[in-house]
Amino acid sequence: MLLNHGIHLGYCTNIHRGETWAETFAALGTHTNAVRLRVSPDRPYGIGLRLGAVAAEELAASPAQRDAFRRWLDETNSYVFTINGFPYGAFHGTRVKEQVFKPDWTSPDRLAYTNRLFDLLDELAPAGMEASVSTLPGSFKEFILPGTAAEQVTEIQRNLRACSEHIERLRDRSGRDLHLGLEPEPLGLFENSGETVAFFEDLVAGCASDERERLLRNLGVNYDTCHLAVEYEEPGAAIGALRDAGIRISKVHLSSALKLRPTSEAIARLTEFQEGVYFHQVLVAEGGKVSRRFKDLPDALAWYAGDPGAAGEEWRVHFHVPLHTSPEACFGDTRDHLSALLALYAADPGWCRHFEFETYTWEVLPSSLRSRDVVDQLVAEYDWCLGEFNRYGLA
Repeated sequence: MLLNHGIHLGYCTNIHRGETWAETFAALGTHTNAVRLRVSPDRPYGIGLRLGAVAAEELAASPAQRDAFRRWLDETNSYVFTINGFPYGAFHGTRVKEQVFKPDWTSPDRLAYTNRLFDLLDELAPAGMEASVSTLPGSFKEFILPGTAAEQVTEIQRNLRACSEHIERLRDRSGRDLHLGLEPEPLGLFENSGETVAFFEDLVAGCASDERERLLRNLGVNYDTCHLAVEYEEPGAAIGALRDAGIRISKVHLSSALKLRPTSEAIARLTEFQEGVYFHQVLVAEGGKVSRRFKDLPDALAWYAGDPGAAGEEWRVHFHVPLHTSPEACFGDTRDHLSALLALYAADPGWCRHFEFETYTWEVLPSSLRSRDVVDQLVAEYDWCLGEFNRYGLA
């Protein structure tokens, strides 16, 4: 939906199962339309679409299915303004974990998939509307091998430049503002604002001024408020560092993480958040500074069991929790990071127009946080988000 300052707000449909186009389209017709009818029945409704590689290939190969989708968008007064292109393959009901980073940007498959998403988005989004795709932060740190790190990073940069060239060709053809947002994530190739700035500086180093301008217009950052909060960053400093470096904020993911003081009670309850599908990276802090990083929640819990007295002052866990409700008493959340970002935006609007909330973990939430139907949850998250946008004069 369209808010003040040209902001488009939607939810990311990666919360729903669907790897084929038929499955994806069925979820849109069943769940997304039900949400639309409750939150935006009389106004154009913006969709943050998730298209996996199989669905994207099927849709790209079938003019008839694209026509049917466009008719559905018209009939439901809906539009697509952004696509989540981070998860390439299966994203529900199976072990995802580090596989969500595969293929990474060293692979021509990742480039071809992302270019296909832009082709589809340029065809499907309303004429003249700005449109974005989000993707992974280049790779996962463990995939970058000591003996070949330089070559791998060079290949990542080469493929990103090729994607920028593809975006530029589409821009020249349609006149549309298209951009790719790389999404810093804990233990990604770049995971915080400092590493992100360093990556982009290296990407544009040695470029002629016109090429640098094109790269920084076509490639930017998808700022996930859960991820940067887990990194113990403050939005003012993080957004300031990115913008000072000339890095575009392509999209903002509105999401919230778990945080806790590692008491024996909290750790006991935290075990209920262990599950076998997604990564839940854990960052431990002492005095507000990150002291340890763990790839996944079981690793952090095993460390705690070995020496509870050395568990640090606070843990932040990359587990997207619903925006509309606080976790149980022994946990906190990081919605304050999201709210502070909106306050920052209200004071200086216009640096991003795509906002999408993303609580893809609904199927694996503990039962205490999954007490309602997914449509009810999404409506409640819209209500909470719109309340925050209204609070800062943005809706």
